[in-house]
This record gives sequence, C-alpha cells and structure tokens, in this order.
Amino acid sequence: MTALLITEAPRVEAPRVRLHLTRRGRAVVATLAALPLIAALAAFAVFGGGAAIAGADSAPVDFSYVTVHSGQSLWSIASGLDASADTRDVIAEIVSLNQLPSSEVQPGQRLAIPTKYAPAE
Repeated sequence: MTALLITEAPRVEAPRVRLHLTRRGRAVVATLAALPLIAALAAFAVFGGGAAIAGADSAPVDFSYVTVHSGQSLWSIASGLDASADTRDVIAEIVSLNQLPSSEVQPGQRLAIPTKYAPAE
C-alpha cells in the first residue's frame, strides 16, 4: 500500500485593494447617509410642527389709517404723529405694519398707523 502524502498548499494572500470613491460616489454616499435625517425632519414638519390653534378669546384689532397727500413723505407723516418719539422708529413700525417694500409713499396711499401713535378721537 502506498501512503498518500498530503501537504498543505502555500497560502497566497489576495492583494489588499483600497476603496477609492469618485466625486460622484462620495455624493451618493453622502445622500444615502442624509436620507434618514431628511425623512425625520419631514416627519416632524408634517406630524409635529405645532399646529396653530385660533382661540375664541382673540379680539379684533382696529387700526387708524392716514391717507398720504401730495408732497407728504413718510418722515413728515411719522413726525406729525408723535413729536416725542424717535421718527425713525415710527417709520420702521409703519413700514413693518404695512409691509412696505421701502419707505417711499405715493399720494392717495392709505397707511395703517400703529395704535400707540394713533391720533386721539
């Protein structure tokens, strides 16, 4: 009988390959990593965004209005409303209340006046 001689084959290690991501690959990985965060933010916005509830105890707000006459500027209107207040602050409040794109006004334009500057009736 002949004996079989079993020998171990030499181990050949596979070369280590380093992963190299291209710019597009990095963008794909970043997008995939950001998807759970985006989904969580979307779910929060839809389900937990804090709905505004109108209460029955809110009172209607009345404003005084002035109509701009020819030759008037927002500065002259604001300074005529309250001489003790800083005119720039009054202008800023009028612009904000009326959502004006600038401080320019046109003759015939109707402006809401903050109640604290409204003339006494």
